[in-house]
Amino acid sequence: MAAKKILLLTGDFAEDYETMVPFQALQMVGHTVHAVCPGKKAGDKVKTAIHDFEGDQTYTEKPGHNFALNASFDEVSVAGYDALVVAGGRAPEYLRLNPKVIELVQGFAKADKPIAAVCHGPQVLAAAGVLEGKKVSAYPACAPEVKLAGGEFADIAVDAAITDGKLVTAPAWPAHPAWLAQFLKVLGTKIEL
Repeated sequence: MAAKKILLLTGDFAEDYETMVPFQALQMVGHTVHAVCPGKKAGDKVKTAIHDFEGDQTYTEKPGHNFALNASFDEVSVAGYDALVVAGGRAPEYLRLNPKVIELVQGFAKADKPIAAVCHGPQVLAAAGVLEGKKVSAYPACAPEVKLAGGEFADIAVDAAITDGKLVTAPAWPAHPAWLAQFLKVLGTKIEL
């Protein structure tokens, strides 16, 4: 297996686990991962949030870590990467408003490169118009956006994930084992025990 170069799109108040876990896990198996946020450069930090499910009508939010970015958003291009990961949390609310983010996501989709998104991450994909005809999971509150973008919302268990072509999505961080396993399969990553 050739190591892949993966772009992780995150931002302030992205879900802590949905940024940190794929960042570390994808490196653990030998891939290079560059974490970026619009308006920030390598060495800058984003504030993350910890979202939990505690029996309320929606998730609760607590302060997370200050996550250090290791690449500069203005220096990345689709051609420089094999795949894209979009972290969830509240960051996608504002990431989807950035024209350069939309252009980047559209570029990955047009180039038919693997894309993984979790939780609210599909909000960015919906805004980029790349969900047409795709079966997509997301945090349930994002279902209307998935449907309005022409996708078919997959209402799956919180610890499950779904793959449609080269798109891998999941509803929230409890799905990390399934989501990352499916993404590694799409990437062609083989792990031998």
